[in-house]
Amino acid sequence: MDEVQHIINLLKARANAKYLAGMQRFGIDDQYALGVRIPEVRKIAKAYKKNHQLALQLWATGIHEARIMASMVDDPAQVTAQQIDEWTAQFYSWDLCDQVCGNLFDRTPFAVAKAFEFSAREEEYVKRTGFVLMAEYAIHHKKATNEELMQFFPIMEREAWDGRNFVKKAVNWALRQIGKRNAFLRAEAIATAHRILQQDSKAAKWIANDALRELLKRDN
Repeated sequence: MDEVQHIINLLKARANAKYLAGMQRFGIDDQYALGVRIPEVRKIAKAYKKNHQLALQLWATGIHEARIMASMVDDPAQVTAQQIDEWTAQFYSWDLCDQVCGNLFDRTPFAVAKAFEFSAREEEYVKRTGFVLMAEYAIHHKKATNEELMQFFPIMEREAWDGRNFVKKAVNWALRQIGKRNAFLRAEAIATAHRILQQDSKAAKWIANDALRELLKRDN
């Protein structure tokens, strides 16, 4: 039995019919899923760290959890810009997008450039990827400077009109996450939220008001 099939068998053995049935309630597209919880996927992945070829093979299966696991076992140093483009074009669910960005894409040298590029795209999950990369970059790159992170604020302002659920929530997440880095960035995020609030769109007002609720709470 080859390694990929062995992993798929392990995933199937941990599949939970009740969890699979509940995935759609969380807005997760379950058409390619087995119903394995993320902590269980992560347990299996621990035995296969930094294996680029295995990651490519797991992705090629098309199985939801195998693709998430691919992002956990891949080697960021071997990921190419082309791979990022190809995988992103195949995102169909917010959890797949977020897992791949947070486990892998944001750790590659292309993270910032792709955040800018994807945030201007039309496709909902590609555009979401741009803003998730901003949020995850702020979480994982502890040495990122204020200047690096501040460059994302104008992009959030520019795209705050987009009312699609998975886009506006990602813009909001990026705004809050960068604002939580330090006092300076919190002040800048609050100022950005106030500017977004002035935009004439329901999406912009939701993004700004929700972010301000969290960012201003930290003053108390």
